[in-house]
Amino acid sequence: MKNLLSMLALVASLGLGFTANTYAEEAAPAAEAAAAVVAPEATAVEAAPAAAPAEAAPAAAAAPTPSANKGDTAWMLVATVLVTLMVIPGLALFYGGLVRQKNMLSVLMQVFMIFSLMGVLWAIYGYSIAFTGGSPFFGGLSKAFLAGVTPESLGATFSKGVYIPELIFIAFQLTFAAITPALIVGAFAERMKFSAILVFMVLWFTFAYLPLAHMVWYWDGPDAITDAASLETVVANAGWLWAKGALDFAGGTVVHINAGVAGLVGAIMVGKRIGYGKEAMAPHSLTLTMVGAALLWVGWFGFNAGSNLEANGYAALALVNTMIATGAATLSWAFSECILKGKPSMLGAVSGAVAGLVAITPACGFVGPMGAIIIGLLVSPICYFMVAKVKYMFGYDDALDVFGIHAIGGVFGALATGVFVNPALGGAGVVDYVANGVAAYDFGTQMTAQVYAVGTAIVLSAVVSFIAFKIVDVLIGLRVSEESEREGLDTTEHGGRAYHN
Repeated sequence: MKNLLSMLALVASLGLGFTANTYAEEAAPAAEAAAAVVAPEATAVEAAPAAAPAEAAPAAAAAPTPSANKGDTAWMLVATVLVTLMVIPGLALFYGGLVRQKNMLSVLMQVFMIFSLMGVLWAIYGYSIAFTGGSPFFGGLSKAFLAGVTPESLGATFSKGVYIPELIFIAFQLTFAAITPALIVGAFAERMKFSAILVFMVLWFTFAYLPLAHMVWYWDGPDAITDAASLETVVANAGWLWAKGALDFAGGTVVHINAGVAGLVGAIMVGKRIGYGKEAMAPHSLTLTMVGAALLWVGWFGFNAGSNLEANGYAALALVNTMIATGAATLSWAFSECILKGKPSMLGAVSGAVAGLVAITPACGFVGPMGAIIIGLLVSPICYFMVAKVKYMFGYDDALDVFGIHAIGGVFGALATGVFVNPALGGAGVVDYVANGVAAYDFGTQMTAQVYAVGTAIVLSAVVSFIAFKIVDVLIGLRVSEESEREGLDTTEHGGRAYHN
């Protein structure tokens, strides 16, 4: 517990350190901040027909009924498939290659089953809680079991009058809800019961992922904003962090900090692997890890560019930023290894790539290409220091460096978004829907919002994870027996082997 509290304090101080010169008052108008936010995940609000009753006006004068844009819809179908590719097989192979041979099958099974479980829960109640109104912290159950959703239901994008089918928005967001819990398993790989993992994921998904997704991404959509008065209504109905003006294009807080902190809590509460620090625990197949990393990189274009919800220039910006930030981070990690170890490694290259993907995620649609390169170059040395030095300094066994790469990279990326969104630094700025232009950038106001988002993600995930692990420990027990761990989870938990030589 002492290690857990120490590590959380370290992350919090890291986040605050980036904004030591923030000068905005906490009481800066929320409406002003929210007016400038292009929230990366527009709530799927069913659009009411705009046509006036026939007796009120001639049919020819009636406003056209909103309809889905076919090009945007086609792009979102592709993006949803790409994010699925990230998880199965991408994440599964990436993690699977990093564990010992006797545990390869267990990691593949965990990722595969978590994806399946989260998809079902998303349809039953997850989508409704995340993307319907209720409170600033938690949505409602008006669309539980996808009630009222039909092929004709429309979801808002970020342009007024532009829609996609609500069903494709639901499917796209399902993949986000599925990959986030799956990321966590890398922290306590090779030693936790399969049944305990599944029960923990249900609790964590319900009380950590869904509230944070609602707080960061829920709003009524751009068509609800026509003037200052309507903006106040949208802000009042929006998620808490959206209303504060926090920027998270594709999941730096909701996905990566959220999952990374949960991984740290799990690594500490489950305990170290038997023989950790004494026995060799090298990855059994860096070849498969490289294949998995490549699939992650490809699938991440759907993750980031798809979060724009439209096939336009901002989707292209997100794609380009994702490409070059990841390349810069790969080079930066390899260069760091050359300085400290004398030679670059394949493990370092893929670790750098993932760190770059993580850091650019919250920023990809907001920053310019040169800002993306800077983010990529800076994130790798930070994450490398965490996984090569800090982890061993504190003595926790984060098996696949979920905290060191996802949480730390996510914190850096979220704060860097607040800096490089500035149009003066090549950023795209943020949209003011009232003035129909780009809002004036204010460093203090924006960074205050980013710190709120980072701090909320850390605290929420840590508290929920701690309680959820405690509940599971009491009900089932967290860890397999020593005999099972030594034999390997492939045979003891799943009755099979990944390889038959």
